[in-house]
Amino acid sequence: MDKQQLARFNMEQRHEALYPTGLPPVGADGVAPLGPRMDYFIPQWEERTSYGVRRVDPYTKLFEDRIIFLGTPVTDDIANAVMSQLLVLQSMDPERPVSIYINSPGGSFSAMSAIYDTIQYIKPDVQTICLGMAASAAAVLLAAGTKGQRLALPNSTILIHQPSMGQTSYGQSSDIEIQANEILRIRSLMEKMLSDATGQTVEQVSRDVDRDKYLTADEAKEYGLIDDVLKSLKDA
Repeated sequence: MDKQQLARFNMEQRHEALYPTGLPPVGADGVAPLGPRMDYFIPQWEERTSYGVRRVDPYTKLFEDRIIFLGTPVTDDIANAVMSQLLVLQSMDPERPVSIYINSPGGSFSAMSAIYDTIQYIKPDVQTICLGMAASAAAVLLAAGTKGQRLALPNSTILIHQPSMGQTSYGQSSDIEIQANEILRIRSLMEKMLSDATGQTVEQVSRDVDRDKYLTADEAKEYGLIDDVLKSLKDA
C-alpha cells in the first residue's frame, strides 16, 4: 500500500468513525445530503472551493441542485433529514423550487406526516418524482407535491393502502381499544390527505385503500396521485 492509498484508507476510516450512519452533518456551506448507507461503493471525489478542498458524493451534488433523494424506508431519522434539507433549501432561496425523487417502500405514518406538513409549510414549490416505487407512506408524499409538478417514470409502481398497527397489540382491553381508535384516526387523516391531493372523494379513497391497491404510472395519473408520466427529461 503506497502513501496515497494509505492516506485514502485513513481518511475513510476516520469518516466511518465520525459518521457511523453514513451521513455527515450540515456543513458551513449548507450541504446536508440524504445519502443512505450502502453496501456498495458510492463514488466520492474532491473539489477545490474558496474554503479549501472538500470531499463530495452524488447526494451532495444533488442537494446543491436542490434535489432531495428519498431512497429508503420513511423512518423518523429519514424524516428529520428530509425536513432539515427542505428548510435549509427554503432559507437559501425561498423562490426556487425543490425536487424530491422517491423510490421508497413507505414507512411510519408519523414520519410521513412530518414530511408532508413540511412540504405544505415551506414557500418553494416542491416537485415530486417517483423512480421505481412509491408505496404506502411514500405514495402520500408523492401526491403531496405541488399540483402540476408530481411526476413518475413509466415503469414506476405506486401502492396505496390503509395504515396498519405493525405488530400485534397486547394488554388490557381498554389499551387495545385506545390503539384501535388511534389507527382509525390515522386512517381518517391519511384518507383526507389522499382526497385533497387526488380530487377523489374521501369515501372513494376509503374504499380503495381498504386493500392493497397497486397502480401503474398511467393509472396513478388517472387516479390523480400524479400529474404526468415523464418518459425523458426532454419532455419536462
